[in-house]
Amino acid sequence: MDDFLDELYPEITLETEDIVMTISLKKDYSQTKDVNVRKKEFIKDLNDFIKEFEETSESLEFMRYFDD
Repeated sequence: MDDFLDELYPEITLETEDIVMTISLKKDYSQTKDVNVRKKEFIKDLNDFIKEFEETSESLEFMRYFDD
């Protein structure tokens, strides 16, 4: 079953000094033929995702992890 999900939702892991984030892509970007346009579309979607997460109660709860 995991193999099926891997094929259904390709993943990418992004890592900086401070964050490791694994993203599963549900959107099919293959319809956009130009790789540079596809990349811009992905980055826009990623930014939209971050903005949406920022507005959720889960983002605040997540940051409360660091409370004493």
